[in-house]
Amino acid sequence: MDRNLALEMVRATEAGALAAARWMGKGNAQSADEAATDAMHHAFNSINFQGNIVLGEGDPQFFPKLYDGETVGCGTDSSIDVAVDPLECNNSVAFGRTNALAVVAMAPHGEFFVPPLAYMEKIAVGPEAASAINLAEPIEENLIRIAEAKNYSTADLTVVALDRPRHAELIERVRKTGARIHLIPDGDVSAAMAVALPGTGVDVLVGTGGSVAGVLAAAALRCIGGEIQVRIAPRDNEEMNLLKEKGFGSPNRIYRAVDLVKGDNVMFAATGVTDGDTLNGVRYRANGATTHSVVMRLASRTRRFIVTEHYFSDDPSY
Repeated sequence: MDRNLALEMVRATEAGALAAARWMGKGNAQSADEAATDAMHHAFNSINFQGNIVLGEGDPQFFPKLYDGETVGCGTDSSIDVAVDPLECNNSVAFGRTNALAVVAMAPHGEFFVPPLAYMEKIAVGPEAASAINLAEPIEENLIRIAEAKNYSTADLTVVALDRPRHAELIERVRKTGARIHLIPDGDVSAAMAVALPGTGVDVLVGTGGSVAGVLAAAALRCIGGEIQVRIAPRDNEEMNLLKEKGFGSPNRIYRAVDLVKGDNVMFAATGVTDGDTLNGVRYRANGATTHSVVMRLASRTRRFIVTEHYFSDDPSY
């Protein structure tokens, strides 16, 4: 893939973020998502590439744009696969909360893992502890090894998890180790980036969250040098049977970042919609706005944080 495509990706995430941020605090998650999707779709189709969306909004029967299987771009090279979430954390935008992002990852054809179910159990860390985690072992053992790898005591660790009833037992076990906990309402892509970037104050992501978010997080972590391990998480017997029907066998299999996004030619971009642990949200002003984005390439191990000033004319949505 052309390295310049990484910077072109930011045009798409910026467009999605600018459109979604108009809906911040208005209580309408669906409209925020639709606005981001429309804007990102339009931006993609002005970029000189041809991308196959392998992880997108979902079934084309229900989603008219950026659906799984759609081809985007105005180029002719069809060797690029795209994983996209035009608005990660719809509810964060709707209710004015943190960590909403517009996110895109790209890789050569066939290198993204396509999850068979909606949820994954996850543990993610930054480069210092990348070799210390093992999802097959208890959370207590993982935290001890992460602390040792980072030269911390366990009490110095900050563990981030989604604030969900399903995590009640996990949270209690983490508390008993002495580690601190940062509960977030949504946004485990942002949280996964945060555990791998310096200065964010969080060390490890744990818990069960969305599968597409897990693959997007893996793309980011591969570029940064961190690690994520996941297990597919069936919610009931019907999903367990579906997993078997799709040929995935036992849900106990553990997938690492390199299993979720293969190869060395991975690109990742994200733009903040609302303020978060890693990126600032959109800031509007008279006749314009400012966005904060990150774009990363695994091949070069570059991380660019980009602040862009946008000036509007007749169309205030971009």
